[in-house]
Amino acid sequence: MSVEQYQETYIQQVFADRIGGVNYGKDTNIYKFEKIKRAKAAAKQAFPNVELIDMGVGEPDEMADAGIVAKLAEEAAKPENRGYADNGIHEFKRAAAQYLADVFQVGGIDPDIEIVHSIGSKPALAMLPSCFINPGDVTIMTVPGYPVLGTHTKYLGGEVYNIQLTKENNFLPDLDSIPAEICQRAKLLYLNYPNNPTGAAATTAFFEKVVAWAKQHHVIVVHDAPYAALTYDGEKPLSFLSVPGAKDVGVELHSLSKSYNMTGWRIGFVAGNPLVVKAFSDVKDNNDSGQFIAIQKAAIYGLENPTITEAIAEKYSRRHNLLVSALNEIGFHAEKPRGSFFLYVEAPKGVVNGPTFDSAEAFSQYLIREKLISTVPWDDAGHFIRFSVTFQAKGLEEEKRVIEELKRRLTDVQFIF
Repeated sequence: MSVEQYQETYIQQVFADRIGGVNYGKDTNIYKFEKIKRAKAAAKQAFPNVELIDMGVGEPDEMADAGIVAKLAEEAAKPENRGYADNGIHEFKRAAAQYLADVFQVGGIDPDIEIVHSIGSKPALAMLPSCFINPGDVTIMTVPGYPVLGTHTKYLGGEVYNIQLTKENNFLPDLDSIPAEICQRAKLLYLNYPNNPTGAAATTAFFEKVVAWAKQHHVIVVHDAPYAALTYDGEKPLSFLSVPGAKDVGVELHSLSKSYNMTGWRIGFVAGNPLVVKAFSDVKDNNDSGQFIAIQKAAIYGLENPTITEAIAEKYSRRHNLLVSALNEIGFHAEKPRGSFFLYVEAPKGVVNGPTFDSAEAFSQYLIREKLISTVPWDDAGHFIRFSVTFQAKGLEEEKRVIEELKRRLTDVQFIF
């Protein structure tokens, strides 16, 4: 039977309201990433001999370091590593604590009670609301942003309050703008720096304000930091936990996905307030049985060798330089980010003697269908598109070729800003 045929059975009547209830699967809206996927397929079909330049990808373009891969193979062959890991091995926790000290100058982290591993950051974000959110409670999110914490808040009967990240405020949330009624009901504040998609980096002064605000309003801070070690041009990696008092109000999520080219490996950790870590560990214990021990041990090799991340950051920095220069020559107003592998650029309003764009999505669709350049649009707070410097290219000369090709395709029109 097809999906449509099954929609006529009793199964259609028993879906939970949180995913649409009796109307589940009948929504005809096409979501942003599906639109991008369809536009890419249509462009490839229309121009089969033209290279698609994909700058919408949000994951690394290279394999994990050979040393990490070798360590996985070595540990996977050991019978003692075959079983359940539950809430993680002590060696991984100890390595994570040392990593925080070495890379972020975060001292005093007790690996026994203030760190627990996670199967990547996404499951951790999905589980944390279960520790705190009751019906009617509020999670404060930033937009544009990564919605998982908010999605699960809603699943639990909570509400999401969004703060816009604007260029005028350096893409930092204005905590003072949050209504008193929201502050009173809020349980969680989600932050993500360096930020996806804006590439903005937080400052120590901003984190200090966050700590004071969280203490005043009794809110738990969840700082999602998968790009924290990917910083450029002398910008030092900054951890929320390095700020005095941060451990009193929240936790920080780290992942090896972006900083070690380990997206599919699914390994990271939650660190910070011991009571929050304990609550997360209890919820996690009822959701999974831990990541494969061999992967944890391979991750230890990575954490003990942060120069791997430094080399990755050097590559992304070089690509950012090339891309920013090319876009500015065309007429965009691009500024190199201080961290992450994303470049966030304001979308033009149209093309001289050509189409107009009433949204970033319209411009992104134009780029894919007319120029075979894939980006990700964001219309949550202004009209911006996100370029990713994780495009496919091996070595400097190939990187230059891709950027030159992008520039060539965009110089035959004049954009209106």
